[in-house]
Amino acid sequence: MENRQPSPLSWSLAILRRVSSRADLNVAIADIRERYHFAHLVFLVVRPANRADAYPFYCTTYPEEWTSLYLRKNYFEIDPVMELSRTGFLPADWSNLDRRSPGTRSFFKEASSFDIGRHGLTVPIRGPGGERSLFSVTSNLPGPEWRKLRVSSNYDLQILSHYLHEKVLSVSGLRQGGGYRKLSRREQECLQLLARGLVSKRIAARLQISENAVRLYLTLAKRKLDARTMYQAIARASFLEIIET
Repeated sequence: MENRQPSPLSWSLAILRRVSSRADLNVAIADIRERYHFAHLVFLVVRPANRADAYPFYCTTYPEEWTSLYLRKNYFEIDPVMELSRTGFLPADWSNLDRRSPGTRSFFKEASSFDIGRHGLTVPIRGPGGERSLFSVTSNLPGPEWRKLRVSSNYDLQILSHYLHEKVLSVSGLRQGGGYRKLSRREQECLQLLARGLVSKRIAARLQISENAVRLYLTLAKRKLDARTMYQAIARASFLEIIET
């Protein structure tokens, strides 16, 4: 019998599922970086729920020298990526960031001297309690290859970003245990099949129900999981071991 290798997403979620400490997180994101052939991965909690303190937790594969410099000079104030946590909902390619100010141009020039990556993509995450995080990946690939990698990994990155959000808040103690309403069997089945890449029409055929029913079950599942998007619902259901990914 053929021994099928897990997809990069399934492999990455399995790695994250075993994480129980900050040290584990740093090892996990380094492994995931290698699996997807990124230059670096960064996860930053911008603001936890119902608390005033900003930037309480991060994990990164960036060089320690750059991380220390970033914190010492408080580059949070000029880094245009940070603006995405306030205004963004969709993944943003760094090529579209506003670099017109001299300070921003100087910041990116300094960052490039530490080889953090020629290209980057950031996924903003907003949790049900108002918490905000940012998940970024970088690459040194030539432009056309970077665009291909970005497109091919877009779905995975959105699931990973929300799963990391759940894991980081749990491991760091920034969120106390969540009370989510239990999903019905049909809601769970529809979400499971959606996570496996099936569209509503195919889910309906598989379960022998109408497409309208599928959409309703998915909407209810998202609502019960306090998720803003289906990506977040899938990630949270995976984190809670309601579905397999």
